Amino acid sequence: MAELKDRIRADLTAAMKQRDKQTTTVLRSVLTAIGTEEVSGEAAHELTVEAELAIVNREVRKRKEAAEGFASGGREEQAAAELAEAELLSAYLPTPLTDDELAALVEAEIAAVTEQLGERPTMKQMGQVIKGVNAKAQGRADGSAVAARVRAALSSSS
Repeated sequence: MAELKDRIRADLTAAMKQRDKQTTTVLRSVLTAIGTEEVSGEAAHELTVEAELAIVNREVRKRKEAAEGFASGGREEQAAAELAEAELLSAYLPTPLTDDELAALVEAEIAAVTEQLGERPTMKQMGQVIKGVNAKAQGRADGSAVAARVRAALSSSS
């Protein structure tokens, strides 16, 4: 279950041997985030691959947001460093869905919900469609992109 964590740990060891400080720091921070998540709650537990991917995704998003903040503040060097860290962590994520793949997934889920409800879903059932798309995308699509695509598909059919 922890193959992602093991892969990050192996890469951390390699980075330490190569004395790559930036990679070492980034990978340590991700392993710390995973470890913190494992011990949070009532009892310590091992995370699923999906949960580990969600943590890595969250760390990538944090770094991209920090880069935007630095760039808007005129600190281009730090923005570039944050983007480099985000790029390094992105290597651990599955390849994201293309726009066409996401559109096909959304249409397939709308068809499935239509079959379930007996009528084409409206904006009221948007959450149901998003939930289905996210389940099928398995972390390969950004939540806001899924929501925007579903909203566009549902509003164009109304």
